[in-house]
Parts: sequence; C-alpha cells; structure tokens
Amino acid sequence: MSVEFSVVSIGALSRNRLWGEAAPVRTSHATTTAVFVDERLILVDPSLPAAALGPVLNERTGKQLADVTDVFCTTLRPVHRRSIAALAQAAWWVHADELNWYRSNLETLLDSAERLDVSQARDVEADLKLLERFRPAPERFAEQVTVYPLAGASPGSAGLLLTPPTSTVVIAGDAAITAEHLRRGQVWQGCADVEAALRSLSDFLELADVIVPGHDNVAMVPGRWL
Repeated sequence: MSVEFSVVSIGALSRNRLWGEAAPVRTSHATTTAVFVDERLILVDPSLPAAALGPVLNERTGKQLADVTDVFCTTLRPVHRRSIAALAQAAWWVHADELNWYRSNLETLLDSAERLDVSQARDVEADLKLLERFRPAPERFAEQVTVYPLAGASPGSAGLLLTPPTSTVVIAGDAAITAEHLRRGQVWQGCADVEAALRSLSDFLELADVIVPGHDNVAMVPGRWL
C-alpha cells in the first residue's frame, strides 16, 4: 500500500509578524495531518480541542478518533498536542531528542519550586505524567514513512518524510511555520536555535516537493512546481 496523507485541520499562528501583528489576534493551533500506510492511521499534531477534532477528522477522512493507531508530535509544545488525551487508544510518538529535552526542562522547572505557584506546579506535574505515555519514535513507521529530524524550532523537533511514488512530502511542523515563511526562506521567530532551524530548512527544501507547514496549509516547494 502506498502512503497517503490528508490535512485534517489547517493551523494558524496567534500572531504573524510577517503581517505586522505585534500581539496575539487569534487562537493558535497547529496543522493536523492524517497519514495512511500499512493499515495504520498516524495522526500528526492533534491540535484542535477534542470536541472539534473528532468531527473534522471524520469530515476529511471518514474516520473516527478511535480509528487512529498512532499519534506523532513534531514537537511537544502544548499547542501541538492539545487533544492528545482523547487518543488514549493510540501509541504516542515523538523524536527521542525532543522527549528528553522537554522532560529535562520540566524537571528543572519543578525543582525550582520557588518560581512556581501551586497551580503552575500542578500543571508541570501533569505534563510530566503525560510524557510517560510518549515513546521515542522509530526511524521509520513504514517503508514510505521516515522520521525526519528537524532541529531548530525546538532542540528535538522532527517531521515525517513521506515518499509516495510520484513526489516527496515533508510534514515539517514548526521547521516550516507557514507557507509565506517558506517562500521567503525565513524561520519562526520563536525558534530555540535559529541557525539550526535555517540548516533544517535548507535540507528539506532540497529534498521535498510538497511541504505541510506547522501552522498553515500545504505548500509546494518554491521552484519545484510551476
């Protein structure tokens, strides 16, 4: 079976500095993508609230949340996993570097108890508990679905490289924050490491025909398609 994908929900930035927005003007949510391969349904970045994600998944694919076999998060930023608790039946995956980095940050924050109030401490503890469900992603989910490290947006961020017969697709997460950033050769201003992010951007622009950005609709790689 050849790999197929469908954008379930098109993401958006809370503010887009390329549009001159200095403060948040909308609710941020990440692009959510369904990948179908070898009897698996891999849901990438379940960002909408669960009450919305289920109906939208059905509208786009005919599937239910219960049909999802795997969840892959391109990053552990909360907006990229907003509804993951509604996918308890699925296996949860994230790149090992991202998992280690995010857990270390939370543990450091919790150890610095004087910086947290009771509510914040509870939130950190809940996040640490949630991380126990995540597994380090394999190098490949299938012959045509490869985990693609894209460090920069966060230290361990990673996308999925899909290789159907006629094109190469990168589900890039925040390594390609929007289509406009992609066209301009720019990375997200919130990157953990801008230089690493620019290297990742250069790498996948050489490889991909089609990009699924972290907070926008599908984009064709500039110069690759007329």
